[in-house]
Amino acid sequence: MTELSRRSLIKGLTALPAAGMVSGFPRIARAAEFSLKYGNNLPLSHPLNIRAQEAADRIRKESNGRVELAIYPNNQLGGDTDMLSQVRSGGIDFFTPSALVIATLVPAAAINAVGFAFNNYDQVWKAMDGQVGAMVRAEIAKRKLYAFEKMWDNGFRQTTSSKGAVQSAKDMDGLKIRVPVSPMPIAMFKGLGAAPASLQFSEVYSSLQTRIVDAQENPLPIIQVAKLYEVQKFCSLTNHIWDGYWFIANGRMWESLPADVKKIVATAINDAGMAQRGDISQLNASVQADLASKGLQFNQPDAESFRAALRSSGFYKDWQGRFGKDVWSLLEGAVGKLA
Repeated sequence: MTELSRRSLIKGLTALPAAGMVSGFPRIARAAEFSLKYGNNLPLSHPLNIRAQEAADRIRKESNGRVELAIYPNNQLGGDTDMLSQVRSGGIDFFTPSALVIATLVPAAAINAVGFAFNNYDQVWKAMDGQVGAMVRAEIAKRKLYAFEKMWDNGFRQTTSSKGAVQSAKDMDGLKIRVPVSPMPIAMFKGLGAAPASLQFSEVYSSLQTRIVDAQENPLPIIQVAKLYEVQKFCSLTNHIWDGYWFIANGRMWESLPADVKKIVATAINDAGMAQRGDISQLNASVQADLASKGLQFNQPDAESFRAALRSSGFYKDWQGRFGKDVWSLLEGAVGKLA
């Protein structure tokens, strides 16, 4: 696949029709044998959608037109909770929930969201491409969903605020912060003394704009493409959670596909996910400067103060008990002792 330029990452496929993304390959005269729908919550310009479109093009080409994958980005099919329900029922065929979202259905999927667990990407991929990821995929399968082998990157999450910079854990005290609809970040921010509010991603901008909440937390590319810098003044590089996207399929639909089609689809999606990981790394290298030029003020807080606060509040011990010793030991096998 061609390497994405900085401009293509940001501008992406913005000229494409809103109803769905259409490939550059010539339209095949006959109808596709398998017409599949994929929904997500991200803008067209995000690397996830750019690489997903490449996967859709590749699937159509390699299947000789038998498989058509239509992509519905930017919450066109509803919020995260809506799309998770739809992929379970078969209303849509594919969805890419973050681990924090699918954890509402599969609690073990939140294991990668343990606060300040990962120091770097080497630890992330050791865990998620290894035993931790295999365990989560097995748990997802129990809910009659199929998770592809390669997790897509959502990046380390950072904290933005309209009130002031977060320099240490004490600056979290009483902070009204939007978090995903998931128990893990709610518990973590409560453990830090903040006042977390669970809201759908589609509500984030307006909630910040109207001061329903004063702060939010997301990876830098999300902050950029969602234009959250327009309603926030400060960005603290807390790196508090690494999160990624599980590319999941409705289990009944997936099992009904012929073996050759499964192979084409799985290979294209997994390869696209690996390329998207590189895109996020490349994008993170320059996005901070771009956001700073738009007026967002950055600072590097004291990470150890947050870990100390979470230990003191009992966060790690509590979640070790919730996940169970076996699951927790898989995480600590990749990142070292936490509790």
